[in-house]
Amino acid sequence: MIEIDGSQGEGGGQILRSALALSMCTGQAFALTRIRAGRSKPGLMRQHLTCVHAASEISSARVEGAELNSQALHFTPGTVRCGSYAFNVGSAGSCTLVLQTVWPALMLAAGESRVQLRGGTHNPMAPPFHFLERSYAPLLRRLGAPVQLTLQRHGFYPAGGGEFEAVIGGAREALTPFDLNERGSAIEAYAHCLAPALPSSIARRELNKLAALMTWQPEQLRQAGVRQNEGPGNALLGTLVHEQVTEVFTEFGEKGVTAETVATQLAQEMRRYQSSDGALGPHLADQWVLPLALAVHLRGQPASYSCTELTPHALSNFAVIQSFLPVRITTESGANAHRVRIAPG
Repeated sequence: MIEIDGSQGEGGGQILRSALALSMCTGQAFALTRIRAGRSKPGLMRQHLTCVHAASEISSARVEGAELNSQALHFTPGTVRCGSYAFNVGSAGSCTLVLQTVWPALMLAAGESRVQLRGGTHNPMAPPFHFLERSYAPLLRRLGAPVQLTLQRHGFYPAGGGEFEAVIGGAREALTPFDLNERGSAIEAYAHCLAPALPSSIARRELNKLAALMTWQPEQLRQAGVRQNEGPGNALLGTLVHEQVTEVFTEFGEKGVTAETVATQLAQEMRRYQSSDGALGPHLADQWVLPLALAVHLRGQPASYSCTELTPHALSNFAVIQSFLPVRITTESGANAHRVRIAPG
């Protein structure tokens, strides 16, 4: 039984999700205490419970403590089964985080799985669907793990109601770790604005301000037509395509925040990335380490990547990974980037 203190590091839901994923991948049980102790409302919230229930369903796990607001959880996995699954957060909570919880285990299963997810698809503090589609999934395919993501409906806070499907191929024998220390030459840069149930002027103002700040041309700006009946939402996304990696940056509109402020915040985030030499931005650096560590462990080959920033989320993830896998994760900070190395044993 692996014992994990949920207050370590950033003390959030990342620790729970990584523990669930790695428990299913390795067959090791864990006991997690002080769940989300670093948050203003500690314990399991609805989207975290959906992660636990999803993990339990695909692995026939024995679970204790899976209750709303619970701050302790015991999870003992069984055998992970590929198949067709459907998971509904039941609120605007992020269903992309639910997918990332079960994705690694289904990736290592013996066959193809089809997962239908419902809830929030574009949420602050969670990877938006377009980030998974354009940034994360291509790296998984390069690692040897096939996946196809299809967005069927956007879901914004507070109504939710979004829906998408993930088709995940079994890849245990195909996973091959690789180094990702250079982003390569810039190929394309563009932005698009999602603003369902809001005046079209909001999207135009955001895109025009972003174009002025980034010195982009009109053809780099896209206003997405979104069919949305669950309520208003606003997400401004900037995509930077390089030879080796694609990064997606997102800013969300909210009441009291002008369209120009949203665009300015997004431009600042993209410029921070462009001014660094790291291949991966802070969020991708945090999420890429787990599947890469699994590949390193299975193949017995080291791998590394560079990133612009090592966030508390990433450092917490490193600690949880090393609790489950016999790998060593080391970091090195340079003048304009950080280097993460993962080695067997």
